[in-house]
Amino acid sequence: MSGPRRIVCLTEEPTEVLYALGEQDRIVGISGFTVRPPQARREKPKVSAFTSARIDEILKLEPDFVIGFSDIQADIAAELIRRGVEVWISNHRSVDGILDYVRRLGALVGAGDRAAAYADALQRRLAAIADEAARLPRRPKVYFEEWDEPPITGIRWVAELIRIAGGDDIFPERAAEPLAKARILEDSDEVVRRAPDIILGSWCGKKFRPEKVAGRPGWGAIPAVRDGELHEIKSPLILQPGPAALTDGVAEIARILQAWGVAQRG
Repeated sequence: MSGPRRIVCLTEEPTEVLYALGEQDRIVGISGFTVRPPQARREKPKVSAFTSARIDEILKLEPDFVIGFSDIQADIAAELIRRGVEVWISNHRSVDGILDYVRRLGALVGAGDRAAAYADALQRRLAAIADEAARLPRRPKVYFEEWDEPPITGIRWVAELIRIAGGDDIFPERAAEPLAKARILEDSDEVVRRAPDIILGSWCGKKFRPEKVAGRPGWGAIPAVRDGELHEIKSPLILQPGPAALTDGVAEIARILQAWGVAQRG
């Protein structure tokens, strides 16, 4: 076995990738938020949340490599580095970034060819969804809400997946912002003014409440609210920058947009 042999994954996406590549035996600890693949929750000890981790429990696992994501996990990474652990924090925010992440992680564990084939298959699947989307009667305007109080709009890979599925994110300028605080809507009336045809909700860690969204002052004028086009996408499917978003996440977006297209033709 080449590469690191005892890996702790602080987020779900490295766990899902390593299982997909058949390299799950290297994983000795995972995030408590991991839901994919389901067997990981049964097989691996949970040693972290997203913004916190049980450092001593991680050290007891004697990892030779820890994988995390983004500046949000910088403090966890710094503490582990101070304790002599090698850490990789990725910071990918786009569809191409996710595909590259799969290839890089595979290369790190000596499974570069398998990872490249896996990434290529994911890319072909996205291309097939884009081909299907080209048959929509028109491109719907889509508002994606990542959180409700305060309203936070979708991150870059979400906006890109909406585009692949045939829609246009109504806040493309905010999607380019990597930090959630830059995607907070100071004035939620801006959603009313941009008049989305479809509203997608994925409130991280809690159930989306379409009736609550529809009841916001002035939102009755929004085409999506008028037509009942408010839909939940479960956060584990779309808010992790890994294979889930490029498979089940985008498939769910495409299903909603295709159903909208059928209603438009009717």
